[in-house]
Amino acid sequence: MPHINAAAALQVSMLLFALPAQYFISQWYGMDPAERIQITERTIASWSSSTRFYLSLNAWANHVKLWLSKTRTCLNVGLLILHCRNWCYREKQTKSDDNEANPHSYFGESTHVHSPKPEYVQFCVGQVIIHKRFGYSGVIVGWDVKANTPEEWLQPKYPPRKQDLKDTPHYRILINKANGFGKSTAYVPEEEITIIMGLEVVHHPDMETYFSGYDGSKYIMQPWLKKLYPHD
Repeated sequence: MPHINAAAALQVSMLLFALPAQYFISQWYGMDPAERIQITERTIASWSSSTRFYLSLNAWANHVKLWLSKTRTCLNVGLLILHCRNWCYREKQTKSDDNEANPHSYFGESTHVHSPKPEYVQFCVGQVIIHKRFGYSGVIVGWDVKANTPEEWLQPKYPPRKQDLKDTPHYRILINKANGFGKSTAYVPEEEITIIMGLEVVHHPDMETYFSGYDGSKYIMQPWLKKLYPHD
């Protein structure tokens, strides 16, 4: 403990005596002798108790220990909360990074670079197609070397007799709105479509997102799409 000189001790003593003295004086006057005696005894008892507490090293030590204990508890709780927040943030960030690295990975929308291009993938992004069975036209905006979809989507689409189609190239199609077909996009195996030439007009609200023009044989990919399909 730091050394307390006489002046400091006197100041502390005056502060300790001020409160009980003021209370005693305010209560003592205007009362009969019996009440004054009771007030005096209560004041002395209160002052004695206060003095024992404030001047007792053990009392101060216990008070400091209690305060430190509460402080450590609050600090531990704060650290725990901070740790949980950081963990949640890392989990969220990891999921966010995963999504950004591979968003919409199903149905021909994966953002990984499709290189090298296997020879058995016959068609290219930007080519105009006709569906052999349903008759709608559209344009290819993506492909997978085989069906890349959730299993629950594959089961009803490919019954046992068509299971082999799952391992053939699949294409994502923007369907020409002029056909009046109910869907705006499709994901189809290679054997169900055929390429047509000279059909420039494919009406779809997302055309400009994927393409910048038409070169007479196919639509010209936007730079971001060309990076994903460098060999198309």
